[in-house]
Amino acid sequence: MVRITANEIKTNGLTAIKTALKNDEETVITERGKERFVVMDLERYNQLREYELETALLESLRDVENGQFIEETVDEHLQRIKNV
Repeated sequence: MVRITANEIKTNGLTAIKTALKNDEETVITERGKERFVVMDLERYNQLREYELETALLESLRDVENGQFIEETVDEHLQRIKNV
């Protein structure tokens, strides 16, 4: 994975990021020698977000199959979360 410095971004702007993303799906931005941020193309981000949502759905379906859920009214739910 390509790494670019915060200083490169200051001097070269978006060109530094675009160049880094030509060969990799993500790039790390370093600040004072420490890895601080990951930058990726919006299409890649949306793909990862979709995977995350799909995983959450599968986990929810598994919970329902295993009986790990609560049936309650809205008022009961609000009372329960206030007590947490």
